[in-house]
Amino acid sequence: MKIEKKVISNLNKCYAMSELTWKGEHCFLVAAEKTDPCYLFAEDGTQLDTVWTEPGGVMTMVPVPGTEGQFLATHKFYSPNDSKNAKIVIATAKEDGWEIRTLCDAPFVHRFGVLNRNGVNYLLVCCLKSAHEYKDDWRFAGACYATVLPKDLSVFNEDKQLTLTPIKTGMLRNHGYSQIKLNGHDAAVVGCEEGTFLFCPPAAPGKDWEIQQLCAVPASDSVLLDFDGDGKLELGTISPFHGASLTIYHLDELGNYVPCWKYDAPEKDTEMLHATWAGMLLGKPTWTVGWRKGTRCTIAITYEDGAYKTEYIDKATGCANLMHFVNKDGKDVLVGTNREIDEVAMYTVTE
Repeated sequence: MKIEKKVISNLNKCYAMSELTWKGEHCFLVAAEKTDPCYLFAEDGTQLDTVWTEPGGVMTMVPVPGTEGQFLATHKFYSPNDSKNAKIVIATAKEDGWEIRTLCDAPFVHRFGVLNRNGVNYLLVCCLKSAHEYKDDWRFAGACYATVLPKDLSVFNEDKQLTLTPIKTGMLRNHGYSQIKLNGHDAAVVGCEEGTFLFCPPAAPGKDWEIQQLCAVPASDSVLLDFDGDGKLELGTISPFHGASLTIYHLDELGNYVPCWKYDAPEKDTEMLHATWAGMLLGKPTWTVGWRKGTRCTIAITYEDGAYKTEYIDKATGCANLMHFVNKDGKDVLVGTNREIDEVAMYTVTE
């Protein structure tokens, strides 16, 4: 695996990313965790626009399906200790700039996603906690909320907000979120102190969400990926909350996830594991992971010749999040928000 790195921005506390179609072109967004801007970039890393300059506090950004130049984003989640006023906003490209409107207040919202099943889009909102009274207050467990995402979002604003319905409560440190295709529809993998849960949207509006606990080990983030090609999804977890343990679990003959691999670096070197993306890279199932303390490296994990293998993508950067796309030349590209050094980097990955 060969890596060509290109630094495209020095954005203070850069954090969240998302792909976006804008003016018919494949682009991507990068936004900051603190009171800092959100930038729009061309596929090659050229900065095209500033979507907003503040308030920041952006944990997640997701394009609105079926639209061009419109996305949803978290605002005002500045840290686990400063997120009571967090909300989800709608950003829409206009002729004279970007319009930003409130979709819904969502205190402590950390991750969210839009999942499609049978032609219906559902919004799944994951809140880290449910209340907060003092620094490092974890007495109040988080929850997941959901609703059908209307096709027309133009009616929503600060005074008329989209209503969310709780679908699972009692999720302490509800931090992790990844999304996969499963049985022909979208599903979400959510990690919290109680373990890892699989969320499948209703088969039709009005029916219940299907929620399954995959593992009871506390998870900061989790992914599902068939590393070894046996047709069964392995479970990769970062544990515990903002933890230093990186483990892969395999399904046993009873359908239980049992550990089969653990990253063997000293845990003092891998503190605050955080950035994670799992999917196909160079045609192989790959899990990319970065950590924000210790050696602050970013690695790629694959399964080859009957064993798990790791390779470095970058070192001493403190990556907060990772995003992948295939560019117009057919090359694999990773984008990393290297938060600890305020660096947005593009990595072109080749054989």
